[in-house]
Amino acid sequence: MEQETESTFSDFGDNTALVCVDHQQYQKIVVPQLIDMTYKVHLGLFEEDVVLKLKTYNYDVVIVYENFKGSKVENNPILRELVLLPDARRREHFVILLSHRFATNDAMSAFVQSVDQIVNIADLANFKPILRRAVAQHRELYQAFNEMVKSVQTL
Repeated sequence: MEQETESTFSDFGDNTALVCVDHQQYQKIVVPQLIDMTYKVHLGLFEEDVVLKLKTYNYDVVIVYENFKGSKVENNPILRELVLLPDARRREHFVILLSHRFATNDAMSAFVQSVDQIVNIADLANFKPILRRAVAQHRELYQAFNEMVKSVQTL
């Protein structure tokens, strides 16, 4: 999937996604929908690789499978790493949890799991419209906040 070299992964204005899904069947459903939405995609298949990528790139979307490398959502290494990021850096990523347990669009469970959106595995065929709607809502919600941060930084 990573056809571009690391140094030319994305240009300014490109949509970027990190897919931390080690289940091939789910990968094969999610990645083409992201590419169809013009996201440049990195696959994160190992914890160390994902940690390095999160430190190196600002991804627009980070998709995490709740059972990544056999983990449970409570001890998922990628979710744990995302929570440890500084707040300003974490806000740059729109984090989606792919879950067997939680319902799609369950805002309370998303809050508890420190993610922006939950997509149930049963809804992966509809991943594209779910993502499009969720990202638009997220941008609208944070637009005033981001404008305020920019104006304060210029002082």
